[in-house]
Amino acid sequence: MTFHDHFSDRAGAYARFRPTYPAALFEWLAAESPGKSLVWDAGTGSGQAAHALAAHFDTVVATDASPEQLAEARAHPRVRYHRGLEADSGLTPASADLVTVAQALHWFNLQAFYGEVLRVIRPGGLLAVWCYGLHRVVPEIDRVFDRFYGETVGPWWPAERAEVETGYRRLPFPFPELVAPVFNMAAALDMAGLLAYVGTWSAVRRKIASTGSDPMLELAGELAPIWGDPSAPRAVRWPLSVRVGRAP
Repeated sequence: MTFHDHFSDRAGAYARFRPTYPAALFEWLAAESPGKSLVWDAGTGSGQAAHALAAHFDTVVATDASPEQLAEARAHPRVRYHRGLEADSGLTPASADLVTVAQALHWFNLQAFYGEVLRVIRPGGLLAVWCYGLHRVVPEIDRVFDRFYGETVGPWWPAERAEVETGYRRLPFPFPELVAPVFNMAAALDMAGLLAYVGTWSAVRRKIASTGSDPMLELAGELAPIWGDPSAPRAVRWPLSVRVGRAP
């Protein structure tokens, strides 16, 4: 299987500047789960979701194909990190109460991943996947980022990004789905914080590698007069799309 590695070269920035997921999401997953013994968090990156899951489950097995990403993961007594592709959970059959994938399913070989899910999930266990799209601030700032996203770095987005834009709704899913509540992702960021997050986008890194020029410099110049005081935080929101299914 092929590992689509778009983030290892920015693993530290990814760990520091990517937004966190809402606590309500993990509380709901724990309440719906048939047990709270074991979770497999596939494509964990630097462990953002794994840490949150550890507040509700006894053991979280968190896997990722990138050693650079795993090196940035914070230690937790209930989280076991190890390197592995989407079919390499290392778990025994029918052992997982919950399998999660946060902002990574579009990179996976779905046939291989779903095969491993079917092997390791217990009867009645949950598969939960989620992704978030382009952030929103206020209309005048949003227009700047819309142009940057679609025009400035648009040609450098990997094809898989289209699945994020459709909230994973076009992807096949192996289990009957539950109706998940609406969850909101939000953060208060100053201008530098928001730009640091955008700098982790795969399209930004690909454009720099292809052209040798950094589009973030022009973006910062365009954003500054609209933002106002650059140290003043603004409310930033991300639309979160969640799909959850229960194994028979």
